[in-house]
This record gives sequence, C-alpha cells and structure tokens, in this order.
Amino acid sequence: SATWKLWQSGCFLPCTWERCQLLGHKGISMTAWQGQQVAAQEKHLLEDLEMPLARRETETLFQEQPETGNQYLEDTLLRSYLKTHLPPKVLEEVNQDLERFGNRLLTEIKPLGRECELNPPVFQQYDAWGQRVDRILTCSAWRRIKEIAAEEGLIAEAYERRYANWSRLHQAAKLYLFSSCSGGFSCPLAMTDGAAKVIESLGIPESLKKAFDHLTSRDPKKFWTSGQWMTERRGGSDVANGTETVARKQPDGSYRLSGFKWFTSAADSDMTLTLARVVDAEGQVKQGSSGLSLFFLNVRDEEGKLNNIQVQRLKDKLGTRQMATAELWLNGAKAELISTEGRGVASISNMLNITRIHNIIGAVSYMRRMISLSREYARKRVAFGKLLKEHPLHMQTIARLEVQTRGAFLLLMEISRLLGLAETTMASEEDQLLLRLLVPVAKLYTGKQAAAVVIEAMESFGGQGYMEDTGLPVIVRDALVLPIWEGTTNILSLDVLRSLTKSQGRVMDVFFSTVQ
Repeated sequence: SATWKLWQSGCFLPCTWERCQLLGHKGISMTAWQGQQVAAQEKHLLEDLEMPLARRETETLFQEQPETGNQYLEDTLLRSYLKTHLPPKVLEEVNQDLERFGNRLLTEIKPLGRECELNPPVFQQYDAWGQRVDRILTCSAWRRIKEIAAEEGLIAEAYERRYANWSRLHQAAKLYLFSSCSGGFSCPLAMTDGAAKVIESLGIPESLKKAFDHLTSRDPKKFWTSGQWMTERRGGSDVANGTETVARKQPDGSYRLSGFKWFTSAADSDMTLTLARVVDAEGQVKQGSSGLSLFFLNVRDEEGKLNNIQVQRLKDKLGTRQMATAELWLNGAKAELISTEGRGVASISNMLNITRIHNIIGAVSYMRRMISLSREYARKRVAFGKLLKEHPLHMQTIARLEVQTRGAFLLLMEISRLLGLAETTMASEEDQLLLRLLVPVAKLYTGKQAAAVVIEAMESFGGQGYMEDTGLPVIVRDALVLPIWEGTTNILSLDVLRSLTKSQGRVMDVFFSTVQ
C-alpha cells in the first residue's frame, strides 16, 4: 500500500507509525464499514504528510488576543478622581461597589453584550395564522441585561440619592464602566433616566407615581425602560416644524394620539414620552413649538396588547443593531397630557439634558475601551522584531489618544458633579450656568472625538482590527452614532449660542473663571 511504501522510505514520524500500527492490528477482523473508516483515516494521514513543512508550521501560528481584566481596577484615572473628590466614607462604599461591579462586567455582562451583538432583534408582523401581532423579539441576553441594570441600580442610584450630591457621580462612574460592553443597552437606560428626570421635575404627580417607581426600581420584575418618541418624517431635531402627531381629548380626560413616529429607539420599552399637537374644539392645531405638548403613554395595555400602535418595520442601521429601532404608527394610542398645553418643548428639555450626558458617558466609555485593548495588544504583538510597545511612533499615537480620552473623562466627571449639586439644591448660580453651557459643548466635542479615537485605535491593530469576529468593528460602528444622537454639531452649536444670549454673556465669565 501507499502507507507501506512511505514507511519503507523512512518518511513516517514515530507518532504517525504508532497510529498506523493501531490500524493494522485491528485490521485482521474488520467489517466493510470499519475498512472504509480506516481508509478515510489513512487518506487524512497521507494528506498531512504531503503538506509542505512551511505550511504545517504556519498553521500553528496565531496572534494573542488582547484581554482586559476588571475595568475599575485597571482604570487608574477613575480611581484617582474618585479618591480626590469623594468624602472618605462615600469613597469606601463606592470603591467596594465599583470593584464588585467590575468583576460582574468581566464575567457576566461582557459575554451577554457580545451575545446581543450576534443576535439582533427580529420583527414578527404576523403569526402562523395570519393574525397581525407586531412582536419585536429580542434575545435572552438583552432581557438579562435589563434585569442586571435594575439589580445594579443604574437608574435608581441617581434618584435614591444615598450619597446626596455625590450620587450622580457614582451613577456616572458605573455607567462609564458599563456602556461599552452593555450590548447597546446604554441607550434605553439614557431615555429611562431622562423620563424619570422629567417626571421628577413635574413633582411626581399621582398619575405618574407608578411609572416613576417602575423607572427607578431595583427589582428586575418591576423595572421599566422608557422610549423617547420625538423624531417624525419631516424632521429630527426640528420638532417645532416636523411634528405632525395630533392629540384628541376624550370625555374621560385622556387623549388619543394619531401620527407616525419615524425613528423610535428601544422600541421594546415599556412606556414612552412623546410630543403631539392638541386638536382644539374647531378641529385645528397650533403650529410651531408653542403648539407642542408632552404626553406619557404605556406601550402596552394590561393584557399585554399594543396600545393602538402598529410597528411598520425595524430600522436597518449601520450600528447599535443590538437595539430595536422602529417606525411606529399611532392609531389612537391612549395617552396622558403631562405638561401644560403648549409647553411640551420646555418640559422635555430636562430629558434632553440627561440623554446628552448619557451620550457623553458612552463616548468616553468607547474611547477608554478601545485604548485599553490597543494598549494591551501593544504588549503582546511583535512586529519588526520587537513588541509594538517598543516602537516609539506607535506609543506616541496611543499616548495622544490617551490624552484626549482623559480630557473627555474629566469633562464628564465635572458635568456629573455639577448635576449632582443642581439636583440637591446645592448648586450656586455660577454652577448652574456652567452646567447649562458644558452639557451641549461636551456632547458635541466628545461625540466627534469618540468617532475619531475609536477609528484610530482600530488602526493600531492593523488588518486584525478590521476583522468582524474580533468585536472591534462593532465598537466603531456603535460609536459613529454619537455625533448624531441627541443633537448634531450645528444644533448643539446653536444651543450653546442660546445659553450665551440668555445669560447675556455671563456664562462665559463663569467658564473662563472656572478654567483659570
């Protein structure tokens, strides 16, 4: 046989000869099926032997995967900042909580986030019997992350105020660690926090107390997430002229909303806040921002059926594909008016401030994660005869990205500190002016900064950074939405201009004084 000829010529390695001996001993009493199996194994052995030596050696080579550990323990800047600013007793408890949370991120949340990336939501419009059901089906990992968000108090922390004005800083630190490995769940949390803030700013009226309790609950069975249904066909940021949805008052005092919401993130949420124009007794609506009112509605009724809402389709997005973003028809959806009629834009501003801060948190989180992975890769990857970390130009690039990320982080922490003061009535007039200015400025800057930083950090991996199964392209795609969400660059620039005009320039005096 061919095998015997190879043996005679001395081409067999000892381990290969042992495998052939085993086959030969059993060959005395083989069945036909066993003979076919042995023939197949002999063929495989021959293919191995005929493979050039260079190819055999190359196939055993690989690049070591960059791995990070407990994000909190590895983030010296975060720990240093908290040590500098938090009172000793608060620091002790927050330290313990964040170290524990860092372990949970590594062992549980990060794998769940990856599963969400691999199993995006699916829209089922009809059941097997032709009945329209409009179900948005999410994976078990997405639902588990929602439970973890409740258990960890990612929203509750800010409203329980266990640490008074430092509670927002604690929440921001936790979300900063969570965002980049949350499988996109940071977006519904942003809107949930924003909705809770709006309800709190209204004094938590009795009709909204149940919703507020759900939004700020630590019980996974009670915890709700909220949507923010603003964008319509005629405009995104231009809600004053783009909102076509109308609200008709009912005899019982409730309203019925009719309209088309063109871009609704986290469409699987439990409730939402939305803008609409109230129809008057003559059947007319008032145009412009003064015609907009703010409404609360439950997405489903007590039987679990959609609240006169039809899902037209899920959006096919570049990134954040883990999260269901949909086009929705409101066909008489039952809602409650929660603002003064015509004061919807003013009432929603509290939500916008919170969601913009969450956008900043996401931006800094993505930058930190990509740089951490890039730095770890530089310790392992050999190129041109030495580790990447030994190449000065490579390390200069990482150092530049690190400086940008640290600056953005400190800006985020300052905003969180100011927000905590404002929410506990401890903020001075100067603090409030500074907060009003920094939120749009930081959202603008960090959103654009994150997009640039993650792309350059991906480049530091070479071609490997472009491979989908490394998980790096997901971070890049998800980060690219950050300059768009919650206001584009020009919209934010105009918002900054409004803050300057309204304060008659005082905000700039406060800013320069603070910087100096």
